Amino acid sequence: MERWRVLLMALAMGGLLFGAIDSAVMAQEVQGVEEAAATVTEAVTTATEAVAEEVAADPFAEAGITPEMWAVNNLWIMIAGMLVFMMHLGFACVESGLTRAKNTVNILFKNTSIVMIGIVMYGVCGWIVMYPGDGWIIDGVFAFGFGIQGGGIYNGGDLGAYAGITPAYSTGYTVWTDFFFQSMFAATCCTIVSGAVAGRVKLLPFLIFCIPFVGIVYCVVGSWKWGGGWLDAMGFADFAGSTLVHAVGGAGALAGALLLGPRLGKYSADGTSNPIPGHAMPLATIGVFLLWFGWFGFNGGSELSADPAGVSYVLVTTTFAACGGGLAAAITSWIVGGKPDLSMALNGILAGLVGVTAGPDVPSWIGALLICGAIPGVLVYFSVVFIDKVLKIDDPVGAISVHGVCGIYGTLAVAFSGGFDVKQLGIQALGAFVGFGFAFVCAFAIFMILKVAMGIRVSEAEEIEGLDLGEHDMACYPDFQQTYIKSYHVREM
Repeated sequence: MERWRVLLMALAMGGLLFGAIDSAVMAQEVQGVEEAAATVTEAVTTATEAVAEEVAADPFAEAGITPEMWAVNNLWIMIAGMLVFMMHLGFACVESGLTRAKNTVNILFKNTSIVMIGIVMYGVCGWIVMYPGDGWIIDGVFAFGFGIQGGGIYNGGDLGAYAGITPAYSTGYTVWTDFFFQSMFAATCCTIVSGAVAGRVKLLPFLIFCIPFVGIVYCVVGSWKWGGGWLDAMGFADFAGSTLVHAVGGAGALAGALLLGPRLGKYSADGTSNPIPGHAMPLATIGVFLLWFGWFGFNGGSELSADPAGVSYVLVTTTFAACGGGLAAAITSWIVGGKPDLSMALNGILAGLVGVTAGPDVPSWIGALLICGAIPGVLVYFSVVFIDKVLKIDDPVGAISVHGVCGIYGTLAVAFSGGFDVKQLGIQALGAFVGFGFAFVCAFAIFMILKVAMGIRVSEAEEIEGLDLGEHDMACYPDFQQTYIKSYHVREM
């Protein structure tokens, strides 16, 4: 028995010893796990803090912009700028096609010069006037400065290099991309004016007019919205420039046409309006299609990114608006005038494009077709007739109607093309009419100063002979012009 008792006690002592050893081992393991967990937690915290510091230092990471996205955004906006640049060729073709052959060289020279003046002036001071950042002279109303860098509503200092390219400027694109795109818009306002004063304006005074109109007037109005000015603070919407570009140009066109007066032979002594048809409808048609093509950059690039959903939607609404405007103007001319008028159909396409430019991201495709397209198409027909026959204002290409009237309408349409908003309609009306009015007063003043200082209209003899010979001593169609055009127009007048 003693042996068994000793054996049992030995077994019990062994169990207790084993339990103690096992507990000690488990405790050691738990401690090891806790230490490991603490080590992992510390590493995670360190990594998180490092990522947070990196994000704070890199606004691109914070905005979720990858190098690939950043590169594609820049590429699309630069391509869009090239499309807008091509629009100037379209304007040159439309304006020369809808006017007389004897003024073609003059019109092409003006349109070529306008592009160069516009881009240079935008670089000299227009960029800072439109995008002053914190450099307002009158807060939200007026700014002035020189050069390209240092301006912009993204003016928060150098954001550093990204993907090896500097300056970064914003999380979407470089300052150079933005400037290139925006500068292509600048000359458009003076190109619009050029069409309304075609056939009788002196070349030098007109080119002088373009300098302040592009460099200051256009950019001041643009700063009110795109530069973060007072209209932007109110909630005014103008996606790509129905008011800021087109209505401003239309206002300048109205001022110039009023001060110049009509072309010789346009109105009879009894006030009857005499049509003066354009010399090359194929040229005008080519010009409209070039403008339509360029408008994909005008509106699509104004998305200011290569976002597939946003850009593709804007391109669709832009296309439907052009179709609606052209069809509506053609049908209206057919019904009212008795015959389908090609020039009206072409202007209807442009009217639809202008009408959708303030808010191509707002309407459905049907709204774009009807509200932003068809209504401006009808409106432009009656506006052209009213300005010509009732107001007796000579506008050879219909620029006042297409860009001024339809630009204002398109700005208002933002408030009801995607659902009616009374408050927004009031804001849109204020912005459109103040923008148009400011541009008109400034343009009128500039033209008046030039009229007093050096005269703005060519002589009667030069107008009859044609501005190609009078201003340039050059003929666009030399065989025809040298043989026939001078005697023909003397008899006509």
